[in-house]
Amino acid sequence: MELYAVLQITWWLLLGVLLIGLAVMVGMDMGVGTILRYVGRTDLERRVALNIIGPHWEGNQVWFVLGGGAVFAAFPLIYATAFSGFYVVMLLLLWSMIMRPLGFEYRSKLPSAAWRGTWDWALFISGLVPMVVFGAAFGNLFHGAPFQFSWNLTSTYTGSFLGLLNPFAILCGLLSVALSVFMGSATVMNGAVDVIYERARTLARLSAALAIVLFAIGGIWVRGMQGFVLTSSPAPGVAQTPLQQGVSLVDGAWFGNFHAHPLLWIVPVLGFAGMLLGLLAAAARRSHLAWWLGAVAWLGVIGTAGVALFPFLLPSSSMPAQSLTVWNSSSSQLTLTWMVGFAAVFVPLVVWYTSWAFYVMRGKVKAEHVAADEHAY
Repeated sequence: MELYAVLQITWWLLLGVLLIGLAVMVGMDMGVGTILRYVGRTDLERRVALNIIGPHWEGNQVWFVLGGGAVFAAFPLIYATAFSGFYVVMLLLLWSMIMRPLGFEYRSKLPSAAWRGTWDWALFISGLVPMVVFGAAFGNLFHGAPFQFSWNLTSTYTGSFLGLLNPFAILCGLLSVALSVFMGSATVMNGAVDVIYERARTLARLSAALAIVLFAIGGIWVRGMQGFVLTSSPAPGVAQTPLQQGVSLVDGAWFGNFHAHPLLWIVPVLGFAGMLLGLLAAAARRSHLAWWLGAVAWLGVIGTAGVALFPFLLPSSSMPAQSLTVWNSSSSQLTLTWMVGFAAVFVPLVVWYTSWAFYVMRGKVKAEHVAADEHAY
């Protein structure tokens, strides 16, 4: 295999790693925001939940930067097409996430119950909406997005915002929320005691069970879908563009890679195993183990989507032959080579300092400590 193809596959894998990191770390603190009003019935209980994630939520946002930066530099045609076509969705995501830091920083600045209640709802929305969008984005990839290119590779998006809220995308969004709630619940269990711990434990079990059901339904649904199959592409040594390839729609095609390489079935099995064992770990009060199993579940879910879609990154429903793949939407060999070097330095660095921060900030957050600390959220 040529070096360029190796680099393209490497960056497809690294993009998957970054998306999994984003789902685990950002999904974790967004999950806490989503369940805040359930695990915390009083102002002090909600402050405890916020202070469990307080030392980490800002640092977790680095996964957004890494993911966005990777798409921009490694797959610029994906970045340009998606960010221009899905502009309304991006604004929805942006505005909901702007509420997040405001909620953390301003919620406890005033003693008013109405003030704090308003920010509690803001944290709920800023935790729920991004995870729905995250899951729905994966769901829409299986249907394809309505875009096409002109002769100079200028993309035109012909869909609507409501068109993105199709039933399968909504199911994927609910699966994303369920896994986020599970991670948030396991995180609260790690840092809380007594009644807050018990409420989080209940949510962890319920969300894991829901995720198992939704993932199974999603698999059956995809099996009956029409999938995209790459039938022809430019010859080796010729510029790979979405204007010079052939794509067919075939029933059940999204299972093609699994049938061609049966070893890949281990990926969805990891997803189911992470959810089921995570449920059992939460029931057995093994919250740290449950958290790690939640990460395995995310790996299995996102990995399953990636394997099923490969080599497609952004299929086109309006012009299937102009779908974007790993081969026709990546940067140059030189760019990908430099980026591998940067990733080899910065991704382990991010993992290291994140692990260090969680180790240093480990332990239980108790109500009396929060009440006595004027700097607490």
